[in-house]
Amino acid sequence: MSQIILISLGAGAASALLFAAVSSGSLLAVGLFYLAPLPILLAGMAWSHIAGAAAAAFAAIAMGVLLGPWFGFSYLIGVGLPAAILAYLALLARPEPTAPGGLDWYPAGRLVLAAAIIAALTVTLIIPAFGFDFESYQTGLRAAIERVFRVQLGLQAGAPLRMPNGSDPARLIDLLVSVLPPMAALLMMLTNLANLWIAARIACSSGRLKRPWPDISAMTLPTATSIALAVALALSFLSGMVALVAAILSATLFMAYAFVGLAVLHSITAGLAVRGFIIGAVWALVLVLGWPLVLAAILGLVDSAIGLRGRIAGRRGPPSQPHLPKNPTE
Repeated sequence: MSQIILISLGAGAASALLFAAVSSGSLLAVGLFYLAPLPILLAGMAWSHIAGAAAAAFAAIAMGVLLGPWFGFSYLIGVGLPAAILAYLALLARPEPTAPGGLDWYPAGRLVLAAAIIAALTVTLIIPAFGFDFESYQTGLRAAIERVFRVQLGLQAGAPLRMPNGSDPARLIDLLVSVLPPMAALLMMLTNLANLWIAARIACSSGRLKRPWPDISAMTLPTATSIALAVALALSFLSGMVALVAAILSATLFMAYAFVGLAVLHSITAGLAVRGFIIGAVWALVLVLGWPLVLAAILGLVDSAIGLRGRIAGRRGPPSQPHLPKNPTE
């Protein structure tokens, strides 16, 4: 018990420091900020979900005492609680006699779905900080973006807001007001999943990972996910807060299917001589351009609808067996 307490205190302190580093404004600090969930996830994955939850609680309390209640609350809903929940789910298992080891572990696809829902819910909970109705929310967010522009451009309060080339940034600000909430949810989802993968790898390398490594190429999402995505997309064409929340959820669920699409690609290229080149080229395009994730999401949706991986595996048939001689003299 004392070891878990010490681990929780250390992980919480490390996570709080990484979260607070962003206040310096440097690029390095921003990079460290995105690693804030890692200590919580590592404590949860390598020791227990209790250690992860305790670390998140300690970090939130420390942030609240040292920097103010708003920082503590922001850390709790933006970093601590999502990381603790993902660590708990990753180690969740149920008895299953037919499964290896007699346990059926929480599937990788459901972890991706959980990260998507958590990110959408977190960003939705932050919306009231800018306004409780759609008009006041847009006004508040626009004012916050303008303050950031003024700080970056070195302009005094009340001075006309102009870009270095003299242009009016009003259209850019309007665009940011529209796309910032879904983009924030996507960034949070990707950050949490990246930190979860890093924490799991560290725990696995140290021999402390309690669950077997999942088969990522077999990742799937529940059937209801596609229905939820369709409903969210339909609602996003409405107006007001309903459309805003629907757009946030649509973005994260679509990204979840992008992960499924990448898993499909890993599965259907198995055994090909050029598999390494294909996988490397696709990941390079995703990391550099980003938009190929749209194609990956479509591939994931197609696989969920028609079972693409199963169809391709069926056409390939069982692995070919080596030729065995009928008699020793053949």
